[in-house]
Amino acid sequence: MRDDPHSHDPEPYGSHSHGSCSGGPKRPRALILSAYDVGSHRRWRQQLVACQPAYDWQVLTLPPRFFRWRIRGNALSWLREPALSRSWDLLVVTSMVDLATLKGLQPQLARVPTLLYMHENQFAYPESAGQHQSIDPQLVNLYSAIAADRVAFNSEWNRQSFLTAVDALLRKLPDAVPAGVVDSIRAKSLVLPVPLEDRLFVSRQQPHNRDEPHLLWNHRWEYDKGPGRLLALLQRLEAQGQRFRLSVVGERFRSQPPEFEAIRSRFGHRLEHWGFLEDRDGYDTLLARADVVVSTALHDFQGLAMLEAMASGCLALAPDRLAYPEYVPEHQRYPSHPTDEGAEARAAAHCLTALLDADASPVQPRQWSLSHLGPRYRELLAELVVQQVRE
Repeated sequence: MRDDPHSHDPEPYGSHSHGSCSGGPKRPRALILSAYDVGSHRRWRQQLVACQPAYDWQVLTLPPRFFRWRIRGNALSWLREPALSRSWDLLVVTSMVDLATLKGLQPQLARVPTLLYMHENQFAYPESAGQHQSIDPQLVNLYSAIAADRVAFNSEWNRQSFLTAVDALLRKLPDAVPAGVVDSIRAKSLVLPVPLEDRLFVSRQQPHNRDEPHLLWNHRWEYDKGPGRLLALLQRLEAQGQRFRLSVVGERFRSQPPEFEAIRSRFGHRLEHWGFLEDRDGYDTLLARADVVVSTALHDFQGLAMLEAMASGCLALAPDRLAYPEYVPEHQRYPSHPTDEGAEARAAAHCLTALLDADASPVQPRQWSLSHLGPRYRELLAELVVQQVRE
């Protein structure tokens, strides 16, 4: 499970009710389950509740720790949860929820129309050294997709990588594999990104510095975000005489790749900011000041950090892979070389130089705004509730 590095939530974990005691027409009762409630998962479900007031929401969450226990054991953790025995018109679950087991252990939920929201899929994570290999997390995703009425993915890349990987897995199984599983999931799936708050779409107050651009790298400090590739890019820029300033922000962990210390040591004289920004207003100010937002990621199912910076007026510099082709303009994407850091660093440096020389303009991803996507969420939820009424 991966997350948005700049999402903050003071809520305690457990059950959160968002209903109203006031009079008026009865609203459909909707239950959200978030089994690993952190980052983009938390942000998404808070935003959903806030932007869809036509529903009487209740939220159940589990804290973001013990990943393998969470993804395999959440249905057991909620076994005695009183809220699950109540009457619901709609069930919304995140991709960490073991929906098939949950509906088996809670038969009263079996016929409640369910939306599965796929922030990520466990088939598409790059492997890391020392990672415990198990097919269980992948099967949780697969069984949940089969058990859901609709499956929403936050990007087309997420959707296609999941469907392709499920098909490959089913072809490997020895026997008794039902036909049409992938086609069935595809037919009930759609792409519905995590929306960006409208406030992030601001008019830039200062021109981009094309002589000494302020580069922003704003991702989790983990191996799958490509810190070694960032180091190689910075070294390449310095070798070719390109001046730059640098901010490296994002969520940090007790254990982090050694490349970060190498970047700080080698490029400390160029740093504008280093480390996680606790204050959201401070982070938004940094987005508005930076010139180019950089990704070196080997994994990004949507890329909220990139989208936020682009909404704030940054040029983008991203590899031509993952979800980036869905919103990063072609001239702001550099050729992808997943197995060759040096070649990719050269490609990224060349792309950056071309952007600066061409006086390229930022492209704000308006179609990912809440005002644009909110109605699509409303239509999808209404479709599911109507299904419940018909049944």
